[in-house]
Amino acid sequence: MTKVDFKKELKHLYKPSPKEVVIVDVPEMKFLMIDGAGDPNTAQEYQDAIETLYSVSYALKFMIKKGKTAIDYVVMPLEGLWWTEDMTQFSMENKDIWKWTSMIMQPECVTRELVDQALGQVAKKKTLPPLSKVRFEGFHEGLSAQIMHIGPYSAEGPTIEKLHRFIEEKGYELRGKHHEIYLSDPRRSAPEKMKTVIRQPIK
Repeated sequence: MTKVDFKKELKHLYKPSPKEVVIVDVPEMKFLMIDGAGDPNTAQEYQDAIETLYSVSYALKFMIKKGKTAIDYVVMPLEGLWWTEDMTQFSMENKDIWKWTSMIMQPECVTRELVDQALGQVAKKKTLPPLSKVRFEGFHEGLSAQIMHIGPYSAEGPTIEKLHRFIEEKGYELRGKHHEIYLSDPRRSAPEKMKTVIRQPIK
């Protein structure tokens, strides 16, 4: 059985260069999503959301591997949309007022019925309050600028500034929510080697 890695299939979206900002047109894709608020470094709600998304994603992976389609695939990385009610207040210094959507992209073969089954399976094994908050829906980001950040999350500031400067210089405007894709596991990766895609929708 061939194992599919959608990060490689969608390399232009999930592996941009760390040297330069690029513009991409992101198609609609399906995600498991959980919404929340607060500093991701201290909010238990955020940690619970991540555990829930991975638990359901892995349940789906094994269901599909054993099912009729019999596809094996690599579970996609965690992604996050970040914003504040007033985006002029959005800063790396005050994360307590952040709102977020944590999400993991799902293959085309994942259906609402399979998601409901996976939620049921996880609920039998674990007590995870965010299970009731899981959404399964399409997300169409469209025209966006992005770059790879290499290093700890706390050092993203200059990369974000470079991204925003590029957008302004090219005559675009920011729209939508700040988007990050976490390609590295912070529990296993040295901070200076961590890879994060920084994406910003534009118009």
